[in-house]
Amino acid sequence: MTDISTTATAGNVPTDAHEDTHAAHNPALLHHFATEEQQRDAASLGMWIFLATEVMFFGGLFCAYLIYRGWYFGDFAAASTSINAFLGGTNTAVLICSSLTVVLAIWAAQTSRRGLLLAMLALTMLFGCAFLGIKGFEYKDKFDEHHVPGPSFSFEHEPIPGHPGQYANPQHAEIFFALYFIMTGLHALHMIIGLGLFTWLFWAAWKGRFTPEYNTPLEMGGLYWHFVDIVWIYLFPLLYLIDRH
Repeated sequence: MTDISTTATAGNVPTDAHEDTHAAHNPALLHHFATEEQQRDAASLGMWIFLATEVMFFGGLFCAYLIYRGWYFGDFAAASTSINAFLGGTNTAVLICSSLTVVLAIWAAQTSRRGLLLAMLALTMLFGCAFLGIKGFEYKDKFDEHHVPGPSFSFEHEPIPGHPGQYANPQHAEIFFALYFIMTGLHALHMIIGLGLFTWLFWAAWKGRFTPEYNTPLEMGGLYWHFVDIVWIYLFPLLYLIDRH
């Protein structure tokens, strides 16, 4: 029995030593994970759980919007026509392009193209800034037109599309603009957080931390960015394209 125990113990030593050596040669592997694959799976699970909570968060807003839209469809349509659909469409194209650059950035890291990786991350941040700039221009127009909910709100004698002689109820239109600012404002906040995240990713890429073997932060950042883009894909038609025909 003593010989067997000694042999088993001795057989385990090289394995432990190999794992310690492997971890020592990979500084990106945190001490509480046994392998890179386990660390990546844990990060993916955590990100998907976080995104599920975000879906519930935005889902509540979408439900509120759909209920009020069902009640006051004509008023919502009249309010929607005052929003610049061209700028909204431009922002949609900007975000779609940014999703492409995120995918290319991850591919560049997986294929050891550091220069391309930095360029794609920089382009992603540029697209994000362009989106926020266009959104800020839209907000300025709404303030100038007194379409911001509050004491100074004004939406008088605005016709309901497709119904000659009928005009939107200002109180119902104010609900639309309240939802517009809440939903697009929270989306813009997520974009700002994403820009902060990608600033860190750019710095880490500049330091050469991402390799074909280790690029998990890029993939997790990409998932977050794609989620923000998808939310906008829903916001654009719901807010900008109501009864546009």
